[in-house]
This record gives sequence, structure tokens and C-alpha cells, in this order.
Amino acid sequence: MRNIEKIESPLFQLLSELSIPIKIYRHAPLSTVKESKDLRGNIPGTHIKNLFLRDKKKNKFLFVLTEDETVDLKDLKKIIGCSGNLSFGNKDLLFDCLGVEPGSVTPFAAINDITLSTKIVIDRKILDGEIVNAHPLHNQATISISGNDLRRFLEECKHSPYIIDLI
Repeated sequence: MRNIEKIESPLFQLLSELSIPIKIYRHAPLSTVKESKDLRGNIPGTHIKNLFLRDKKKNKFLFVLTEDETVDLKDLKKIIGCSGNLSFGNKDLLFDCLGVEPGSVTPFAAINDITLSTKIVIDRKILDGEIVNAHPLHNQATISISGNDLRRFLEECKHSPYIIDLI
């Protein structure tokens, strides 16, 4: 069993140091968007999904999209101009790069990417959102944060996001 407090503590400490207010919602583990929709209750704001991908040259990307966004990997490839096709990174690569497990992928994992190996690509609608909801490095809670504060957090982690406009 993972120690949830140990996993989330460094994140909450940094958010506190940055004076970024959050609201925490504890819940049963949620691994997919469908599970999240079914079990999360009425948490207000934008809910997201996160795709950990890599290209032919082994460049790694974390795509952060609204939960209902459907996008073709070929379209994402064109938007960011990566080399070769995009494919999903496996769970070992995910953990090595972002320190999270499948089902817990989140933009907050930038705190674990001290080598800056993963480029964060985020839809502008998320950063423009008044409230954004994401897992705090595990999938047994959701935290709400403003889009502007999410951007500040990412920049503090030296992960200025590559902002895209999806329709």
C-alpha cells in the first residue's frame, strides 16, 4: 500500500510556499476519466486527462487536455512538430520521468521531473480556467487550483508549459 501522505507532501509543501490556495477532495482511487466522472461527485471546475507520450527520438511529452477532449495522436504530432509518430510511454518510463503510476498522471508530476526530461503541453482552455482539477501525484484525491496558479506552479518547477489551442 502506498503512503499517500508521503507522496503528496512535497507537492503540498511547494504549493504552500508559493501561497497557492487549493481545495482537496479525498475519494476512492480513480484511474480513468470514466471512473472519475462516475465517482467524483460534483467537484466544480475543469477536469482534465493526461497523456504521457513519446516520439521516435524518445522525446517525452505530457499532454494535458480537458477530460472530454478527443484528439488524434497524429494531430498532436502536427501541433507540436515532433519527430515520427507519438506513442504512449510505458509505466516504467512514466515512473522514471514523472514519478507517478498509471492512473495518477497529472501536471503536478512536474515537481518530480528534476531532469526536465518531459515537455508539458497543455490546452489553453485549462490555464484560462477559473478552477482546474487534477490528482496530487496519486489517484485517491483531487485538488482544485486556478489555471493561473497551475501555470505558476509549472514555471516554478522549470516546466513552462507549451500552450496549444484545441477546438
